[in-house]
Amino acid sequence: MADEMGIGEKEPENAVVRLVDSHCHIDMPQFDADREEVVARAREAGIVEMLVVGGVDEDSGHRRALEVAGRFGFPATAGVHPHEARIAGESTYDELRGLAREGRVVAIGEIGLDFHYDHSPRDVQREAFRAQVRLAREVKLPVIIHTREADDETAALLEEEGATTGVIHCFTGGHDLARRALALGFFISFSGIIAFPRAEVIQEVARTMPLDRLLVETDSPFLAPPPHRGKRNEPAFVVEVVRTIARLRGQPPEAVGAAALANFRRAFPIA
Repeated sequence: MADEMGIGEKEPENAVVRLVDSHCHIDMPQFDADREEVVARAREAGIVEMLVVGGVDEDSGHRRALEVAGRFGFPATAGVHPHEARIAGESTYDELRGLAREGRVVAIGEIGLDFHYDHSPRDVQREAFRAQVRLAREVKLPVIIHTREADDETAALLEEEGATTGVIHCFTGGHDLARRALALGFFISFSGIIAFPRAEVIQEVARTMPLDRLLVETDSPFLAPPPHRGKRNEPAFVVEVVRTIARLRGQPPEAVGAAALANFRRAFPIA
């Protein structure tokens, strides 16, 4: 990847802030009708890096993510989401291992624990999570962590397994999770949730954490930030995340955007 650009495309000439969407799902069916237009709007908004995260809604989700990412020249990831942990097995892990060794993915994820929906039994989630953290260490890739109503257990498992590189994506935790993640060497990524009402704790974490560990994302098509609430989220809306964090920290959006972009390239060096 060239130093100036990470996705092999011309940077928008009039972009005020060069941005990254460090976690999106533009491969999902919600974008089938207008995916090219979505990517074009992202470029117009100044986005020069975008990570397509696979394995969210079905066992073949990472294959779809790889296909879409390859079509547009974006990096991709693969992993078994906690919702789908019940489908994971040795053949799944062998496939992930092969993708990593072939250089086709830049991270294992998103993986983790979700005790809100419990789409897979909790013991099965734990087993799949631990197996994939170990796999990521084996293939020397970062992990992308999903955690919902399981923050203490998520942090404990990462600590037990000696995880040292990765991202807590769509951060919704408190200061303790942030402290433990940062101590491990992880990055923390904020989504549009940071602009939601009653997000005071998340906002305080974003305001006080080191700028060199901060990432921004949309998690699109989910969690559109104001003023787009109720709409399908898309990568261009990461602008609102950057603006919110900049306002919280009393810094220019350019500074936050530049830091997030530099941090992304550190978090995913082979992207």
